[in-house]
Amino acid sequence: MIARDDYLKKLVDRMNNGMIKVVTGIRRCGKSYLLFEIFYNYLLNNGVNNDHIITLQLDDRINIQYRDPDCLCEFIRSKIIDNEQYYILLDEVQFVRDFEDVLNSFLHIKNADVYVTGSNAKFLSSDIITEFRGRGDQIYLSSLSFKEYFDYCELDFDDAWNEYSMFGGMPYLLTCKSNEQKINYLNNLFKETYIKDIVNRNDIRNVEVLEDLLNVVSSSVGSLTNPNKLSNSFKSTKNMIVAPNTIKQYLDYCVDSFLIQKAYRYDVKGKKYIDTPLKYYFTDIGLRNVRLGFRQQEETHIMENIIYNELVTRGFQVDVGVVTVGEKNENNNYVRKQLEVDFVCNLGYERFYIQSALNIDDVAKKAQEERSLLKIDDSFRKVIIVKRNIKKWKDENGVLILGLKEFLTSPESLKS
Repeated sequence: MIARDDYLKKLVDRMNNGMIKVVTGIRRCGKSYLLFEIFYNYLLNNGVNNDHIITLQLDDRINIQYRDPDCLCEFIRSKIIDNEQYYILLDEVQFVRDFEDVLNSFLHIKNADVYVTGSNAKFLSSDIITEFRGRGDQIYLSSLSFKEYFDYCELDFDDAWNEYSMFGGMPYLLTCKSNEQKINYLNNLFKETYIKDIVNRNDIRNVEVLEDLLNVVSSSVGSLTNPNKLSNSFKSTKNMIVAPNTIKQYLDYCVDSFLIQKAYRYDVKGKKYIDTPLKYYFTDIGLRNVRLGFRQQEETHIMENIIYNELVTRGFQVDVGVVTVGEKNENNNYVRKQLEVDFVCNLGYERFYIQSALNIDDVAKKAQEERSLLKIDDSFRKVIIVKRNIKKWKDENGVLILGLKEFLTSPESLKS
């Protein structure tokens, strides 16, 4: 069993809160496993009787009758025969017609706690919670984090990093015996699941543009871009006219499907967001890599993408930082420049400024990575994450230098 303790804790913390718990995330990331194996066993191990856990897997042909909303409502209510707490666990609830009304009706059962998963295009929408009229509580599930993968795979860090940074963390990969099986699985997942979901849900006519756009985004992970720039790229490289608004729509469709995520630019000194350009990252690095046929394996961008995903998994709101400074040029005139901070990470009252760097082995490289951090005049922690396995330390400027291994395997490494 893959222990997904952080997500189990999120479910446990939300128990009996009077809301519908909706487990969302990219398809095949383990939503059903989390709910029907890990959480189900937690309930049993903590004194809940089996007959007070009502489960239905609605994609199973044997349960086809319960896809009728009235039949499902009648079945659930027939199982609740006393005043003790009941837990309703429904898998693939999108198979039920008018499922939003059905789930909202369950909120009127005072001793019922409702949990659902779904994996069609509608349930992959990032705005699914609006379907439940403010009574939904979303638990976003990612593919395996590096630590989850590392704890399970029984490899040393370097070998685990090489595997993870190549193939990513989709759980099924742990059952694959060869690289060929992993590649075939990721290819099929991308083409037969994600692209088809996006196309069908949004009635996309020009699939070629969507495919080409995903190729471009895959190639430019961690680079600033915007719809106008991408539109110009289509015109210059493929001699295709694709309107910026169309590109923006297609990118938003991919974000809504949890295939990619976008990081906005934040002016650290001006304390405001900058609309464009922004950065896109893949929610699973293996999907990015397979999209490119495992070419363009620039470790700098891959490491940056994995760090971004890790920060999101830890609950941070992650932006790209911009620090505007005035400096003298070669003509001794003052000019304004924008320096970039890879990640501005916020969680409640906590904030971290983070740079990702393969190494800072020489003075010039270290100064380059630190430059934007040292221009920030607040007291929040500044961090450089380097690939090399080092013992973390603070330099003379108060910047924390942290090895990638410690960052990925120790959730508290940024704070301590």
